[in-house]
Formats: sequence, structure tokens, C-alpha cells
Amino acid sequence: MTLAKSLRANGTSCRLERAYAKQTPGVLTEKAAIKATESIAKKIRTLQYQLYAENKQSLLIVLQGLDAAGKDGTIKHVLGMMNPQGCTVTSFKEPTALELRHDFLWRIHPHTPVRGEVAVFNRSHYEDVLIARVHKLCPKSQINRRYQQINQFESLLATQSNTRIIKFFLHISPEEQLVRFAARLDDPAKNWKISASDYTERQYWADYQAAYTLALEKTSTSTAPWYIIPADNKWYRNYAVASIVLETLEDMAPQLPKPSTDLNKIREAFHHAQQQEQQLARKKPKKKS
Repeated sequence: MTLAKSLRANGTSCRLERAYAKQTPGVLTEKAAIKATESIAKKIRTLQYQLYAENKQSLLIVLQGLDAAGKDGTIKHVLGMMNPQGCTVTSFKEPTALELRHDFLWRIHPHTPVRGEVAVFNRSHYEDVLIARVHKLCPKSQINRRYQQINQFESLLATQSNTRIIKFFLHISPEEQLVRFAARLDDPAKNWKISASDYTERQYWADYQAAYTLALEKTSTSTAPWYIIPADNKWYRNYAVASIVLETLEDMAPQLPKPSTDLNKIREAFHHAQQQEQQLARKKPKKKS
């Protein structure tokens, strides 16, 4: 069984137990995982280059998780392996007044990837069935309809834009979250990440777990699967996400396109230009000493 299959949410039951956040399925040691991640990075770069050159399909990567779960770290250490020229990252914050006047997917659609591109969502349209459910921001009947609307939206991207979608829930334990909050307090370089909401939201931990479980069960599809990543160990999180991204790109099998011009004619033109440069170089007068 591949790592992707072992970590995939099956749509009927999801493992969000506290202990699962500390596990490292499919890995023997931290050293082995770090070494493997370095090797995976090279393969991802090659395949992403081919995806960009092919310009026929695209990849959307969705990152979700509670505060301090490691979304920014995943982008830096895993998705940073890619060439920025063919990659975009969008962070979805609290909706603006204008966005709230539209349907909940209105602000999402413009940031989906064009062909040849990898797009990364740091939080996403799933906030509208997570925080909206926990804090009762709209009627429950409206939230319940959104699961099907999300599935339809993702199916639209897959069938009309040839977009592959993979979604990661970075699952951490409440103990590890406090450790990371402490690091933010102790490290001046991380102080800017501190928010009062980090602590007020902790009281809703059980509610968020229930909301995530429901979202994973209702929206993990063959078109857009969810993967539950045990994220207490950052090195394992990086390895697991990188492995699944690689498996996905390999399955997409992007191919370098054939040249659009006659290479023999281009070689002749190049040879002619090279000869001209050599002739000019011979005719240039030598500088007097």
C-alpha cells in the first residue's frame, strides 16, 4: 500500500484521535524520512517543470489545519521545492465586506490554477464549513448544502479545467499546539505570528474536530481526496505531504511537448550565426599594446 492510500480519508470514517497526530505511518526513522524528502524534492521539481511546459493540466493543493498545524511550514519546506514561475500560493483570510455579498465560492474561483500551473491554498473554501459551523456564522441548513456545492465546484475544476485536486488536513494534538505557541512567544522572529484568537479558539477544539470530521467525510472524493497528515512531527509532515504530491504528479505523467519548429532549420540558422560571429571576430583589429 502506498503512503497516499494509507493516509487518505475514505469518506466514511476519519481518524482524528489525539494520539494519531504523533504517529509516523510508513517511516522507520526521522533521519530516513529527511533523506527521502530531499530525494523526493528533486523528482517534484522535474515533474513540475514538465507540467509547466506541457501546459495541458494543473494541480491544486489545499492545506487546512488548526492554528500552528504547520501550513506555512509545509509551504516553505515542501512546496518551496517547486519553481515559483509555475506555482502560486493564496492565503484566504476572513472574508471582506464585498466577498460576503457574494456566494462563498466567488472569492475562491479566481485563484484556481491555469493549465500548467500548481496552485496552493493556505486555508480555502473549507473555512465556510469549518469556522462557519463552529461559530454559527450562517444557518446550519445553508452550511449543509455547501458540502455538495464544494464537491460540484471541485468536479467542475477537474472536468472542465483538467485540474487534479489533493487536500491535506494537518492534524496536530492540543499539546503540540501549545508547544508551538510557546515557540512563538520565545522567539522574537516568530512574535508576529501571535494572535489573541489562537487561545480563544482553543476552547472550541472539540467543535473544530467534529467540523473537520464531517467535512472530510462529506468531501473526500475520487476527484478531490483528503489526506489526514499526522503533523506533530514536522519532519514527518514534510515527508508525507511531499510523498503524496510526488505520487500525484507521477500519476498525472506530464510530458515535455514536442518542438513547435523545425529543429534542423534552427540548427542551420544557429550554425550560420555562429560562423558570422567567428568571421567578425577575425576581422576585428587587434588592440595596440
